[in-house]
Amino acid sequence: MRKIRWGVLATGGIAASFTEDLLTMPDAELVAVASRATEPARRFAHRYDIARAYGDWQGLADDPDIDIVYVATPHAAHHAAAALLLDAGKAVLVEKAFTLNHAQADDLAARARRAGVLLMEAMWTRTLPAVREMTARIADGAIGTPTVVTADFGLAGPFDTTHRLRAPALGGGALLDLGVYPVSFAQLVLGTPDTIRATGRLTPEGVDETTGILLGHPDGAIATLSCSITADTPRTATITGTHGRIELDRGFFAPNGFRLIRGDTLDHITAPITARGYVHEAAEAMRCLRAGETDSPLVPLADTLSVMRTMDAVRAQLGVRYPGE
Repeated sequence: MRKIRWGVLATGGIAASFTEDLLTMPDAELVAVASRATEPARRFAHRYDIARAYGDWQGLADDPDIDIVYVATPHAAHHAAAALLLDAGKAVLVEKAFTLNHAQADDLAARARRAGVLLMEAMWTRTLPAVREMTARIADGAIGTPTVVTADFGLAGPFDTTHRLRAPALGGGALLDLGVYPVSFAQLVLGTPDTIRATGRLTPEGVDETTGILLGHPDGAIATLSCSITADTPRTATITGTHGRIELDRGFFAPNGFRLIRGDTLDHITAPITARGYVHEAAEAMRCLRAGETDSPLVPLADTLSVMRTMDAVRAQLGVRYPGE
């Protein structure tokens, strides 16, 4: 099995975590890293023994030895970075939130179709063993028909006024950084909602500080979700069906297992994460490349676009707009 050759675009914390996981995979080869400036790229390359360091994104786009690029910039830069790479014919794995809005996401999907290359959101939750086992059991009827999903993700902060989570120009706020997890989780289970209701509080800068979301579905199922950058919420999730429920503990977005409860029967299902967990999304991207697939069945672009559309609707109700929208 030939190695898949990777480039990493950005040098921050999540790029480092992904890189450390990638280096544990014998069928992956990390070829190059790029940043907006040469020195951060060189430091990152030296830290991880990467052969090439580029001081601009174009270097990755032009490198003939790269099969796929992992984009780990703040999400305000995702569209520009991924568009450059897709137009150069590179497959791309883009961190979540995928883009700032649905229009940008739809544009990237169109570019990927024209180029005939893989484009995948790095929503690692959907690729993790426990979540894959959970969805398989739901599909097999383990809890009957899912009717209610609850999930939350909040951080206590405080984040000062200079932090990226409070910066409109960087796509700040709780929703895109944290709320994307509950929204994606709920839509993984229930599909695309037909009604969306949101309420919340904004920071003085105009991004969402705490947000509550109610999603309604044609079959009557609902999801109650929340996110915050001022409250340390439980960060748990529950899926209740007509014949039972599934519970995921704190850190539901990166679980090592879950509880399956049916009447008086309680089953603990264990399916541990490998390494830091990023290996699973990387493995799925590489599987797609080897199979010639341009859309991952675990993280399909249609689902990514649907989640972005939902978050657009939430922001519209909250009154959050980013520069250029």
